[in-house]
Parts: sequence; C-alpha cells; structure tokens
Amino acid sequence: MPDSTVNANVYKDCNMASSDIRGAGPGIATVFSSRSPDKTTGNEDTAAIIQLDNESAILIVADGVGGLPAGGQASSLVVDAIHRNVKSAWRKHNDIRHAILSGIEEANQKIVDSTNGSATTLAVVEIQGNRVRTYHVGDSMIMVAGQRGKLKMETISHSPVGYAVEAGVMSEEEAILHDDRHIVSNVVGSQDMHISMGIAMTLAPRDTLLVASDGLFDNIHRDDIIEIIRKGNLGHCSDRLSGMARKRMEDSVPPFKPDDLTFILFRLSVAGKSTI
Repeated sequence: MPDSTVNANVYKDCNMASSDIRGAGPGIATVFSSRSPDKTTGNEDTAAIIQLDNESAILIVADGVGGLPAGGQASSLVVDAIHRNVKSAWRKHNDIRHAILSGIEEANQKIVDSTNGSATTLAVVEIQGNRVRTYHVGDSMIMVAGQRGKLKMETISHSPVGYAVEAGVMSEEEAILHDDRHIVSNVVGSQDMHISMGIAMTLAPRDTLLVASDGLFDNIHRDDIIEIIRKGNLGHCSDRLSGMARKRMEDSVPPFKPDDLTFILFRLSVAGKSTI
C-alpha cells in the first residue's frame, strides 16, 4: 500500500545559475528555471517534482503566458492544484490519473473565474516504475530520447506552428524561425481548454525524458537538444542545455527568442514495475 507521505519540490519565480538535482520516484531528475535575460520582472514559469514513493513521481512544468496579467500566478496555481489533488488521491489510494486531470480542470476554472486575463501552458508526466504517461495543454513539450539519439516520443504543441509541423506542411527549421511561433491555441485559463493525455509508454533504462517550456524549444533545434541529453551525466546535460539556450537568448544568435526558460530531465536509476 502507498505511504501517505507526499513530498513536493516546487520551483516558483526562479533565476537559477545551475540545475537542481533530485530523486524522483525510480530515477533522478534535474530542474532548471530562469527568467528571460531581457526582462527585470519575475520568472512566470513554475516547475515541480512530486515524490509519491520510490517507484512513483509526477513532473510538472507550467509556463505562465507572457504578456498576460498574472502569468506567474496562473502557472503557480495549476501546479498547486495538481499537487493538492494528487496528495489527496494518494492518501486515499485513489487513481492518480484522475487526480491529475481533476487538478488541471480545477485550476482552469479558478483562472477563468478570476477574469484577470491570466493563463498558462502545462506539461505533466506521471511516472510509475518504468512506465510514464503524459498530459499537456499548450506548447510546453515533452519528449523521450534514447541513448543512441532516437526520438521515441514527442508531444504535439497546441499552436498553429506546432500543428503545421505535425501535418508536414512546415519544417522544424521553418517553425523555429516563424514570426507566429509565440501564438498558442490552447491554455489553462480558457473556457475551451482541452487536455492531451498520452498512452502509457515504457522507458528503457538509458532513455532520457525531457519536460520543458517553449523557452527551450524556441532557442535550440530538436536534434541539438537530443544530442545534448541522450547520454552522459544528467547534471552536465542539464547545464549544457541551459547554457546553450541562455547564450542564444543573450547573444541574439539564431534561432533565438528571449523567454523564461524551465525544463526537467529525468532518467531511471533502476528498472521498475508499472501500475499505469
């Protein structure tokens, strides 16, 4: 039976110089979050690692929509709502998948009811043993890369540019430089919000899972991201990734789009069994 203890490391309004390394269920995770180099206001992203037990964890990245009031409050609210619902479900031995969905829906209604125009995108990964399930709203993304560089899974951004890439009418090179790449079609904080939930997939022992805001994917090509994260010390991979993205933002080296930057990398440390 699960222990009733649920620990969460939540990262709000961070401006980190290097990655934080944490245990996360059956593996290890690194978290990096920093504000955009071109602004003096706070980082509107929020991230979290929710540790359920030695085999189960939840990873979250929420990106408060830039240019809207209280984007940081919206990203914090959705992370807190998921944490609260998951914690309650875990103590009662209830379904975690339902708790994550309930948390997102609860946060969406609260943000809509606030009528202050705030919103956030969201990417969530449920980890149980060596099995993972994804949930996302908007253009924060999730991918799984194998040690040899194979892209094993990638979520589809809820944006006109993301849909165009998925349909094959726009290349990744065209997308990352497109003037409308900042437009998002789906957010937490909308009456029309919808949640994309993936099927459960099995992680191989050396796979790397990435959960990230668009501040990463708008500044580094997918192939370069995979090459950096696919092997080597996870902390070093995280620092290389953040260093490249930040340098491109600061030096205006194409492709670049100054933005808050938040991501989580995860790898299994031992093989686990799945309940999802």
